[in-house]
Amino acid sequence: MPNRVLVVDDNEAFGEMIQEVLRTVDIESLVLTHSGQAVTCLAREKFDAVFLDMNMPKPDGIELTRKIRSGGLNVSTPIMMITGEEDRALLGRAFEAGVNFFLYKPIDRHAILRLVRATKDSIEVEKRRFRRIKVSCNVSIESGGAQLKGTTLDISIGGMFVQSSGVLPVGTAAQVTVHVPTGPPLSFAARILRVAGGDCMGMQFENVTPALSKGLQEFLLPLVLAKSD
Repeated sequence: MPNRVLVVDDNEAFGEMIQEVLRTVDIESLVLTHSGQAVTCLAREKFDAVFLDMNMPKPDGIELTRKIRSGGLNVSTPIMMITGEEDRALLGRAFEAGVNFFLYKPIDRHAILRLVRATKDSIEVEKRRFRRIKVSCNVSIESGGAQLKGTTLDISIGGMFVQSSGVLPVGTAAQVTVHVPTGPPLSFAARILRVAGGDCMGMQFENVTPALSKGLQEFLLPLVLAKSD
C-alpha cells in the first residue's frame, strides 16, 4: 500500500472525505485545494499516488497531469483523476495526458477503496522503482566555481547520497554527472538537501527529463530486482 498520497481538489469537502477514507486503511495523505500549490509540492516531494480533480482553476487536472508527466520526481507516479464528466473525448484527453485511473462522482467510501485496491500493483511497482539502492558510481559535481569529485553511497530515481571531496551548503543548486558502468554518463540538475559530516551530501534531482529518467531506470532496475530476489 502507498505510504503518502497527494489529493488536489478545489472542493475542500471532497478532499477531506478522500483523506478520511484513506486514513481508515492507514494511508497518509496531503490535501491541497489550489492546483498552483500542487505544482510546487510535486516538484519538491515524491508521492506514491496522486488524486486530481479534473475541473479546477488553472492548471486544471489535465494540465497538471501534463506537468507531472513532463519530468521530475513524480513523472511515473500513478495518477487518479476525479471527475463527473461523461464526455469520452475529454476523458480521452486526460488518459492521453497520463492519467492511469478515473474516480467518478458521486464519490463514496466504497468507490475510493475499490480504486485503492485496483491501483495496488501500479503503486508497488512505482515504489520499487523509486527505492534507494546502495551502489558506488563516480560522480562529478559543479556549482558556481566549485568542482567536486565523489562516489555514490546510494542512489534512486529521485536523488542520491554522495561521499565527496567537500560539501556544498544545503539548498545549493548543482550540476551532477553520474558515471554509470552500464552506459554513457548521466547529467542532472540537483539541489543539496542535507549534509553529513564534512564529506557526505544528500541531493535531490530536479527537472529530470523522460530520457534521463529512462537512462537511470535502465541502470537501477536490474539492481532493484536483484535486491528483491
